[in-house]
Amino acid sequence: MAASELAVRNLFVDRGGRPVLRDVSINVPPGEITALLGANGAGKSTLVLTIAGVLPALRGDISCDGVQLLGQPADAVRRQGVALVLEGHPVLIGLSVRDNLAAAALMHSRRNAEREIEAALEIFPELGARLSVPAQLLSGGQKQMVVIAQAMIARPRYLLIDELSFGLAPAIVSRLAETIEAIARRGVGILLIEQFTTLALSLTRRAYVMERGTVAFAGSSDELRQHPEILHGAYLASGQAAAHA
Repeated sequence: MAASELAVRNLFVDRGGRPVLRDVSINVPPGEITALLGANGAGKSTLVLTIAGVLPALRGDISCDGVQLLGQPADAVRRQGVALVLEGHPVLIGLSVRDNLAAAALMHSRRNAEREIEAALEIFPELGARLSVPAQLLSGGQKQMVVIAQAMIARPRYLLIDELSFGLAPAIVSRLAETIEAIARRGVGILLIEQFTTLALSLTRRAYVMERGTVAFAGSSDELRQHPEILHGAYLASGQAAAHA
């Protein structure tokens, strides 16, 4: 296990008394985007929610650059450098875009909060003209920008993104893909759940494929591109078909 990485080892998680994750182990290195693929119900969202401290685990180990995260609450995990972007780009209803960003900055001092908000707006300058608009009135793409900006305000070393492209137009997806590549170049490790496998593999060097709560494949994205039957087999086992961009 490397000292600098987000590492999950032998993780077991139940939900509603039913086993959802069984002996899951993954690594997310800094400065890279790592794909997490698999059919609906394979356990991908449960995995990132558990890493982020939202869901408890039965047993296993989760560490961020050598610091133990398992058992810590979500706000402590965030402070340790792991930020979560939830599926469906949920914003804080009834609050403006600026107030959504300010809510994410409460972990900082007032001076640092303003600095982090400005830094987030540099990532998504499109939001600058929308700061006073109620966040729920934004387009889906703009909402996704807001929730990624909220995550970046925490100054994460690792970013967990659950379905980057969900419900978004191709032009917006392309803009967001360029953004997360730029974030990774800053040294942030990104774990990306993505419904479009072609997009995910084009952005990543390494990939994991989950099937029924276990890791069915761990290796290079190139290998998955060259052997699509590996990925298709995981989807077919669940009665679904892999989505392609």
